[in-house]
Amino acid sequence: MIIAKIVGSNSHIDYVARVVDELDAAEAPALGDHRFGQFVGLDVAGSTVVGVIYNSLLINPEYANYGPRLSPRPALEEFTPDYISEQGILLGIMLLGTLNGGPQAEHEIPATVVPAGTDVLKLSGDDVKAFHADESGGLRLHYFSQVMSHAGPFALPLLRSIAKAVSDGLRETDRERLDVLTASLTWQSTFGQTRL
Repeated sequence: MIIAKIVGSNSHIDYVARVVDELDAAEAPALGDHRFGQFVGLDVAGSTVVGVIYNSLLINPEYANYGPRLSPRPALEEFTPDYISEQGILLGIMLLGTLNGGPQAEHEIPATVVPAGTDVLKLSGDDVKAFHADESGGLRLHYFSQVMSHAGPFALPLLRSIAKAVSDGLRETDRERLDVLTASLTWQSTFGQTRL
């Protein structure tokens, strides 16, 4: 399912996408389809670049428009069919790696630049599992340091959200490792900023 289209970037791994609406697709995505921590895929050069939604921004150019309105919004759409709402949602997407159909996904900065207009797809649960599996079926989170250094104030909540998303169906040893990581992140977010 297409949830957004790439409209710009802030860096090689930090992209901005605009959520599609009724003008872009037959069915607009539900709010839960572009939530914080949602894994997404972008088809680039025959590979699926994997990213995660880590930020959002509402755009509403009409907010500061205090001029007189000749008609209410429903009437505007009826009398001026070319009227386009410029309100929307922008998503911050951090790239984490690549699913290239091989035995193991790559957890490193993708070499390719994602072009503007690229569709942002909601990644299926099977693809999320495949992206996080090592050659023996265990859990991999090799992008951990990348998230810590690039997500800013959203890093700890994002990593907790990722841990929750990948926890289903794990082996006992992987679940224990993930529990330790989650406890450490919780401690760090609770006490890490405290100065004595």
